[in-house]
Amino acid sequence: MKRSLAGLLISACVVVSGCSSATSTDSGFEDGNSPANSGNASTRPGGAESAAPPSDGTGFGGTSGTGGTGDPGAPNPNPPPQAGQLTAGVWDDNLNYDFFKQYLATQQTALGASIFTQADRDAAHDRAMQPHTAKTELDVAIVLDTTSSMGDEIAYLQTEFESIATTIKAKFPQTTPRFGLVVYRDHVDTYLTKAVPFTTDVDAFRASLAAQSANGGGDIPEAVPEGLTEGDGLGWRTTDEVARVMFWVADAPQHPGEEQKVNVAVNAALQKGIHVYPVAASGVDNDAELAMRQTAQITGGRYLFLTDDSGLGNSHAEPHIPCYVVTSLHGAMARMVETEMLGTRAEPVASEIIRTVGAPVDGKCTLQDKSSVVLY
Repeated sequence: MKRSLAGLLISACVVVSGCSSATSTDSGFEDGNSPANSGNASTRPGGAESAAPPSDGTGFGGTSGTGGTGDPGAPNPNPPPQAGQLTAGVWDDNLNYDFFKQYLATQQTALGASIFTQADRDAAHDRAMQPHTAKTELDVAIVLDTTSSMGDEIAYLQTEFESIATTIKAKFPQTTPRFGLVVYRDHVDTYLTKAVPFTTDVDAFRASLAAQSANGGGDIPEAVPEGLTEGDGLGWRTTDEVARVMFWVADAPQHPGEEQKVNVAVNAALQKGIHVYPVAASGVDNDAELAMRQTAQITGGRYLFLTDDSGLGNSHAEPHIPCYVVTSLHGAMARMVETEMLGTRAEPVASEIIRTVGAPVDGKCTLQDKSSVVLY
């Protein structure tokens, strides 16, 4: 936390571009099939002007090299965040399809109609269970909610993505990945969506991401279908050797009645072979979890969710998931990319696991009703 922004970016530049030289357990169960919500899943922290880190115009807190008192030698009271601090779990509803159907039945009763039909979900499950081929090239898009309630984590997310780019380059040195960015807010805000086209220039992408900040929003729902649609249109490569990965980072669902718009946007991603990996930030409620998990299941992605283990940001609601392990966010996201590139599942090693929920044994958890779910 003491490093300057310049030092942080130089470190990332070295690895990515070559431009210069104890695990605990937590059952988390409420009734044997669904976990107890440790956060308030019905409210979303942060209002229209919820606090974000002080910005120097780059999206990072503070001003590099100054303590804010006019003394250039004073310590920075708002140092930029470092990668590896955010923590997350990962869940695959296609691997746990029977459990997913039970979850949907419960949530649809409470929240209304599903975004997709049973036939849509069955077809997605069949696709997900087929063998996958390795890829040699990679397109990665980040679709990011930048409304006010995301302000507590956007600066950290910016740094995490730099670390992900570093890891990708280290694992696949012969690949030239392209990175694209979409940010979205809502209809009443200064912008609805903004897009940065795919680029192989890591420094340019990093600058575009660092320039983003959080503002606007006001109510809970945001312009989800517009953000996803903008992501679909980024200009993805269509050849078979390209892995197409979209990380949708958000804490809010679509507006009520816009389920069909989300359906259209997600099906457009599906038709292009884009696998969507939602990343649920703090403040995610039941509606947002439902939309995100359905999107991941339909497109063959997995559901990622931030946890409180980092101690950063607002409280993260416990998902309706009974069995998972917590690792760093950037490690989890890098494993999703590695899975896409290799065509086989990349799972964390024991040294990467911060905490376990549900006491998995050999990748499987037995629930109180004697059914089971799997991590891998």
